[in-house]
Amino acid sequence: MKSIYITLLIGFSLVANAQNKIVGTVSDKDNKALPNVIVSIPEIHKETISDTDGKYVLNNLPNGTYKIIFSSVGYGTQTLSIAIAGSEITQNITLEDNIIHMDEVIVSTAFNKLQSQNVMKVEHESVKSLQQKGTATLVEGLATIPGVSQVSTGTSIGKPVIRGLSGNRVLVYSQGVRLENQQFGEEHGLGLNDAGVESVEVIKGPASLLYGSDALGGVLYFNPEKFANPKEFKADFSQRVFSNTLGSNTSLGVKTSTENWKYLARGSFNTHADYQIADGDRVTNTRYNEADLKAGIGYSNSSLSSVLRYNFNKLDLGIPENGISEQSTSHSTVFPKQAVYNHILSLHNNFYFKNSKLDADLGYIFNDRSEFADSNVASLHMKLRTLNYDLKYYLPKFGKVETIIGIQGMHQTNKNSGQELLIPDAATTDFGVFGTANYEFGKNVLQAGLRFDNRKINSETHGIIGQESYFAAIDKSFDSFNASLGYKTNLADDFTLRLNIASGFRAPNLAELTSNGVHEGSNRYEIGNANLKNEQNLQTDLNLEYKSSHFEIFANGFYNHINNYIFISPNGSVINGNNVYDYVQANAKLYGGETGIHFHPHPLDWLHFTSSYEMVIGKKDNGSNLPLIPANKWNNNFKGEFELKNWWKEGFATLNIESTFAQNNNGEFETKTSGYTLINLGLGGKININKATFNFNLNVNNVLDKRYVSHLSRLKSDGIPNIGRNVILGINFAI
Repeated sequence: MKSIYITLLIGFSLVANAQNKIVGTVSDKDNKALPNVIVSIPEIHKETISDTDGKYVLNNLPNGTYKIIFSSVGYGTQTLSIAIAGSEITQNITLEDNIIHMDEVIVSTAFNKLQSQNVMKVEHESVKSLQQKGTATLVEGLATIPGVSQVSTGTSIGKPVIRGLSGNRVLVYSQGVRLENQQFGEEHGLGLNDAGVESVEVIKGPASLLYGSDALGGVLYFNPEKFANPKEFKADFSQRVFSNTLGSNTSLGVKTSTENWKYLARGSFNTHADYQIADGDRVTNTRYNEADLKAGIGYSNSSLSSVLRYNFNKLDLGIPENGISEQSTSHSTVFPKQAVYNHILSLHNNFYFKNSKLDADLGYIFNDRSEFADSNVASLHMKLRTLNYDLKYYLPKFGKVETIIGIQGMHQTNKNSGQELLIPDAATTDFGVFGTANYEFGKNVLQAGLRFDNRKINSETHGIIGQESYFAAIDKSFDSFNASLGYKTNLADDFTLRLNIASGFRAPNLAELTSNGVHEGSNRYEIGNANLKNEQNLQTDLNLEYKSSHFEIFANGFYNHINNYIFISPNGSVINGNNVYDYVQANAKLYGGETGIHFHPHPLDWLHFTSSYEMVIGKKDNGSNLPLIPANKWNNNFKGEFELKNWWKEGFATLNIESTFAQNNNGEFETKTSGYTLINLGLGGKININKATFNFNLNVNNVLDKRYVSHLSRLKSDGIPNIGRNVILGINFAI
């Protein structure tokens, strides 16, 4: 891999020719220079920030016609089309006030458009804003986004849920690579640390056209930390502490760039004791420790952009099986526990031609997962190796039509070396080919695409027929054609309509096809079904959105029908004291949506009020309820912004009232859940003391120490409440 990378860099350095450049000044309507404006050309992954005089420079640009985007908090985003042809271009720009929002470039969709130009509604949230809410983990932060929830096992293990779908139905991308970490297990968490992650994009709906199998329910796309701007060196340190879990999260990062080369590295450590519930008791063995390392190196010239990234994540997780028993504030896990080592290596290359572009991405993931029941000898040890490739060719633009064709694939092997087996040794191979086109006419955008996928799964025979952990060899092939059609139009200057219809699919995973034994994480005997078919769905999404300088309102509705929905169901028998569950299929439907407002009243420019309501209903075609459907939620947030002379800048204070309603539409082996309301407070900003500057945020979550149980908590069946009051203090400063 290293030799290939170096060869690519040397080869394309030799062919680099034109040193195209764009320079200019950014100002407001009163001709006042605007610093810290993000100036970017997303198509070629170029970005810089205007200096204190509002000046900016973009170097080493390839020939072609590109959209240059100017964006800054408090101002409306401006987009210009510029033809680059071997010369220096001067482009000055004036930004208009727009207090309420900043338009973001969406990376997870096909054409990397601004959200305002995108056919599909995609939620974009910076990790910084999630951290300002006082969330302890990345998944906990995601659950604050409308339409997103989490299946949790205490505070350490969380699995994302998008509109009622989770597990292998939600695809996760990190560093531009699909994350594979044995996600079939209920107690197998995301395994990603928020340090070194810039933002997250959430596609709420089938995205199989771009991503293949497992994107049936949606996609979480984590954008990694950006490199430093050219000729810049940055180092930062951050520290967060958590009162409830006596927890600590420490992160240290450095990055620097020349005109062509970019480097970054970040290390972090996260440690927590057992979490405390409202009456003061701690939930035994919910403690965990996490170490994370991220590094990257990039090179770019007028013909090539190449980025190599690596992420190592080590998790030491306690598994809470004894409920509230021995009380301890120790951070050292006890049995049973998990040890997870995850490596992600990605190489992203963008080759620029005269009027077209080729993206060539490679990814390698090694997930090493062990489970220890009562000793340091692993009862379960699985090693999952995954190689991904993704090639996309952006054809020359034909009039107003943009077109992409591509191929994607994956080769994956699972090997067992523990005393027990949950799934057999196996190999999985994916191959997909697709094409998609985007057509803009007037205020309208039309986007369509078609894709074919094949997945092959081969497993080995293991064990003795009739006994637990016997797996018969399987040789399965799953095919699927999928299509999408999207339309966006401006019904008025500030009023947007988006309508999308898309199909998606998910091939059965290895656990669903082959399971035969007790799954300790769920305390049941599970039996797989080698005759399972593809899950195939068709979803319709409608998004209505009105935005003005001081008021936003949105309404998202969806209807999702899934043929051959796979679920686990008790068959009435018992083996060795464990209830037996079979994997079966039935047609199902999910429907609901999200609606909300953002009010920024004039002349009270310091005040923001946001409110959102979300709901999902999931049923089989026979009328019975689907499991793991989140309860309806109403979230209200008041935010005040302020500055105190020159020492407290960008100050904010927040009051959040989160009301979760009772969930009475429970699945057949779930119980109903009562509703509850949580109150959360926040305070923060940038502090200047002498020559020292740092950002801080102070949060008090669950202020009233409310005792409650989430419907999607895996500890719910034991009557164990969720976390009680938690005070979080975070600081971040440049070194």
